[in-house]
Amino acid sequence: CTGNGICKCRVCECFPNFTGSACDCSLDTAPCMASNGQICNGRGTCECGTCNCTDPKFQGPTCEMCQTCLGVCAEHKDCVQCRAFDKGEKKETCSQECMHFNMTRVESRDKLPQPGQPDPLSHCKEKDVDDCWFYFTYSVNSNGEANVHVVE
Repeated sequence: CTGNGICKCRVCECFPNFTGSACDCSLDTAPCMASNGQICNGRGTCECGTCNCTDPKFQGPTCEMCQTCLGVCAEHKDCVQCRAFDKGEKKETCSQECMHFNMTRVESRDKLPQPGQPDPLSHCKEKDVDDCWFYFTYSVNSNGEANVHVVE
């Protein structure tokens, strides 16, 4: 009974908060709680303590990562711009507002991280204050640390 119940006559009697024939399914929803306080970010169901994302655009342990949403790139473009190029709307407040990610500079677009790595990854192409394009990726690892790679 995977340590979560007692075997009686070859049938598992599960302790509270566990279910399944081998008591291997946790009913605890805490691991499914997203940062907005919703179970699986409101975009999935919590099954045995793991999110099953029902909205195909969203993935990750709490259905909070969205590769195709414009939000990730637009949300971070001002901070990437001030950290990488020392310009943009947040230039004056950069050190206070924009230290929430690790930043790595790369020489060219082909040196940016590519899809297929374990961490969800967003590829971004944004315009800077001088109307020039700049490119970066934004990913969050399993420890919840944000990592940005930006083309010099």
